[in-house]
Amino acid sequence: MSVDANVPPRRYTFFEDIQGLVIASAQAALGIHLLRAAGLVTGGTAGMALILSYATGWNFSALFFGLNIPFYALAWWARGPIFCFKSLATVTLVSLMAEALKPFVVLQSIHPAAAALLFGAAAGVGLLGLFRHSGSLGGVSIVALILQDKLGWRAGYVQLGHDLCLFAFAVWLLPLDRVGWSLLGALVLNFVIAFNHRRDWYIVS
Repeated sequence: MSVDANVPPRRYTFFEDIQGLVIASAQAALGIHLLRAAGLVTGGTAGMALILSYATGWNFSALFFGLNIPFYALAWWARGPIFCFKSLATVTLVSLMAEALKPFVVLQSIHPAAAALLFGAAAGVGLLGLFRHSGSLGGVSIVALILQDKLGWRAGYVQLGHDLCLFAFAVWLLPLDRVGWSLLGALVLNFVIAFNHRRDWYIVS
């Protein structure tokens, strides 16, 4: 669906923004929870945080929040304070929700293929929702959005390129089958973004 140039753009209301960001953050957190239950990783700063948590035993959410801090200055510079604050809010939400899910969604067993596919779909739709409400999951997603805005590169493909490099490093830490299933999840997530995140299809607040 294209945007009619003769129709005044309709911006999201404050309530539409809040509910959209909260629901999208919950979807992303659920995807990460499924991924951790199967011992898999993903790309972006979430993937970096997962790899570090597996290697060190440190808390994933704390790592995820901390790794994103340097990217907020880039978000402010390239896309303004609203995008920066929304990204900070959604990264914080996802960090908190990922921890909150642990006692409420207890998975004794999940096949890595199911975890990868469900993660890719849930987190992909969640990240798409964040993008549509001018938020992000920080880190690589911020860089991907900036490159899409400035150079026209699809954000999903930019993230996928980074993810392939991250998985090459993960081979040294995880069994090959786990890396393979993780790559499947990342492919699903990034293709959801690449096929559906187009600024000419909707108006972003």
